[in-house]
Formats: sequence, structure tokens, C-alpha cells
Amino acid sequence: MSRPILLVSLLLFLVFTSQFEWNQHIVNEVEARPLDVSQKQHYLLDKEESVKEKIILSQEKHIQKLKSLVQSLQEQLMACKGKDEVVNDTTGSLTEQLNEINHHQIME
Repeated sequence: MSRPILLVSLLLFLVFTSQFEWNQHIVNEVEARPLDVSQKQHYLLDKEESVKEKIILSQEKHIQKLKSLVQSLQEQLMACKGKDEVVNDTTGSLTEQLNEINHHQIME
């Protein structure tokens, strides 16, 4: 009888120790997962921040292009105003000269 009791005891011992090892393995996996999740979250945050920086840089480039276009348009507008003033001055002086000629013709 001692032999079957010894075998049953050994079997129970093996079951309990294997249970303990499985539990320990599961605990180790659970403890390791938060690190994986944390690393994934950190990676995603870094990636998101990188995308945001790229968007900001792209927007800054667009703003610089728009500023240069606005400056160019302002310069063109000033040039057009200058030409308009010259045309108005020329037209005005031509009108004055024609009026003087007409006045002289009438006087004669």
C-alpha cells in the first residue's frame, strides 16, 4: 500500500508544482504586457508628434509662400498705382494743353 500512496503523493506534488510554474509564467506575462503596451503607446505618441511637426512645418512653408505672394502683389499694386498716376498726370497735362489750344483758337 505504501507504493500507491507514494505514487499518488508524487502525482499530487507534480500537479501542484506545475500549477505554481504556470501561475508564475502567467504572472510574468501579465507584468511584461504593460511594458509592451507602454512602449506601444510611447511609439504611437512619438509617431503622432512627428506627424504634427510635419504638418506644422508644411503649414509654415505655405504661410511663407503666401507672404511672399502678398508682398509681390503689393509691389505690383504699387507699380500700377505709380503708372496710373503718371498716366493721370500726362492725361491731365494733355487736357490742359488742348484747352489752351482751343482757348487760343477761340481768341483768334
